[in-house]
Amino acid sequence: MHIYPNKFDDVPLRDVSITEAVFEGLEARPDEVVLTDGPTGRTLTAAKFMTQVRTLAGGLKAAGFGPGKVLGLMAPNIPEYCVVFHAAAFAGGTVTTINPTYTALEVRHQLTDSEADLLVTVAAFAETAREAMEGTDCRDLYAIGDAVGATSLTALMGDPMTAQVPVDLDRHTVVLPYSSGTTGLPKGVRLSHRNLVVNVDQIIRGAGFEPGEIAAAFLPFFHIYGMTVLMNVHLAGGGALVTLPRFDLDLFLRVSQDHGARRLWVVPPVALALAKHPLVDDFDLSSVTQTFCGAAPLGADLSNAVSARLNCISLQGYGMTEMSPVSHLCPEDDAKPGSSGIAAPNVQCRIVDSETGRDVEPGTEGELWIKGPNVMQGYLNNDAATAATIVEGGWLRTGDISRIDADGHMFVVDRLKELIKYKGFQVAPAELEATIVAMDGITDVAVIGLPDPDAGELPMAFVIEGENAPTDDQIKAHLAATLSSYKQVHRIERVDEIPKSASGKILRRLLRDRVTE
Repeated sequence: MHIYPNKFDDVPLRDVSITEAVFEGLEARPDEVVLTDGPTGRTLTAAKFMTQVRTLAGGLKAAGFGPGKVLGLMAPNIPEYCVVFHAAAFAGGTVTTINPTYTALEVRHQLTDSEADLLVTVAAFAETAREAMEGTDCRDLYAIGDAVGATSLTALMGDPMTAQVPVDLDRHTVVLPYSSGTTGLPKGVRLSHRNLVVNVDQIIRGAGFEPGEIAAAFLPFFHIYGMTVLMNVHLAGGGALVTLPRFDLDLFLRVSQDHGARRLWVVPPVALALAKHPLVDDFDLSSVTQTFCGAAPLGADLSNAVSARLNCISLQGYGMTEMSPVSHLCPEDDAKPGSSGIAAPNVQCRIVDSETGRDVEPGTEGELWIKGPNVMQGYLNNDAATAATIVEGGWLRTGDISRIDADGHMFVVDRLKELIKYKGFQVAPAELEATIVAMDGITDVAVIGLPDPDAGELPMAFVIEGENAPTDDQIKAHLAATLSSYKQVHRIERVDEIPKSASGKILRRLLRDRVTE
């Protein structure tokens, strides 16, 4: 077994909950504004944030919420999102974070699988929330603000809680984001307080996070990147956030300029805009010393273009929801274009032949395996998927073909996993295939991702049609009505046969080769 050396000293494993860790980063600066709503300018100071968390946690506890209970949180990035998240955690419960652009069917799957007891949303998504709750055990709907058919969240406020409800920091699941993992339909990823706290500390140490950093937070908090790297790192690490409910380039640039952002947390499509969009020239971004890109690999050419345009260092990181999420990051003084970074503190890495399970020679390509205290507890209600992902010795199989050079830098070469990365979002081919093949007139289908400079990958469907087959427009309309906007096919090709292995597994590589020939 060859474990690559880690350049960092380990961070200590602290015996605090994620909310206690955040409070530790707030208590010494009670009057500082730590959360600002970008579109409206509403603010929360550290003291006010902590008071609201304690008050809502007290009300949740009085209403019977606590260990063993699950709160669904379906909202855009607003200051109140952080309050609800940490109130539920402080009360000893579990939060399952839900994409607010999901359809009712998608929300219902998550509510059912996570066994959510109550759902918190905003007015814009209240109708979808009510529809999604039908047929589930989730009975109570609360709204941040006012919404028809929902109880205002203010009704849940109670006597402030003074201390974290006791939980096992290693075994209690504090958050259940949903991920497709390496393959298949979305699964609940069980993350503990220990997972979240250590990853916050790993990022603060590894990325050189400094108190006073302010960021335009457009990366969604329901996604593990936004949840950990923005919400929890900034609050716990002495920083602040300006929340953006969706990405808007003009507002993102304006907030970054007006607040003197030192670092821009981005994904590849935003990196592309920073490198090429003419609007960038209208803003003074001289305070920016670093861009940090995650969620999907960023090519060396685009990384260099961002660096040249903004006169800053362009860095990358790597992670998965299953790793809380960060396992690799680039320090400012150890950057390489195209590298996904070096192993974060406490992280061990191996490069393994995916067929034999044996370590490959250093410097050669194989599947990246990770071990560390940031690795998930496992998947909810899916022991088989957990066993396939976390193997003997606690090693997590990432599904990414990578190499690690002599300096410890990791480069993602390809993916074993079938997941499509569209603008930083995970799209499971199996979910699109199941939705399309359910249509009358479709006998079989396979979905792959096509490389795209703007989106990363575009989902493409190969369809075998039967009698009275739907048109391409009808297929796209069905997907649009059934799945989220990012789970759509951008190209459809009619075929007579879909290549499969003897076991029936779709040979997607052959389909990719066919398109690129």
